[in-house]
Amino acid sequence: QVQLVESGGGLVQAGGSLTLSCAASGLTFKNYAMGWFRQAPGKEREFVAYITWSGTNTHYSDSVKGRFTISRDNAKNTVYLQMFSLAPEDTAEYYCAADTIGGTSPHYDYWGQGTQVTVSS
Repeated sequence: QVQLVESGGGLVQAGGSLTLSCAASGLTFKNYAMGWFRQAPGKEREFVAYITWSGTNTHYSDSVKGRFTISRDNAKNTVYLQMFSLAPEDTAEYYCAADTIGGTSPHYDYWGQGTQVTVSS
């Protein structure tokens, strides 16, 4: 049974930083690209970042490029999302996802339950 468990969300002031983690189990982690998506109330789920299985390539949405960093540790079956210079518009439920191909579309094979990030102004 595949499980993706996010952690690290919380309440932070604008300009602050947070690091999200996503621990994977039940799959051969190194064979999967990993992505982060987010969904704010009343909005569709949107792509944030993804990283290829090897960690060699990453891709970010324009809204987070230069502020967020995705990374992975295949020895720990974990993917991270470091978030800096957070703004109120970053407030959302953040989800990690695993897919054999990856990409910016939310058509991933597996999803976590999400972790809430709230940025106060």
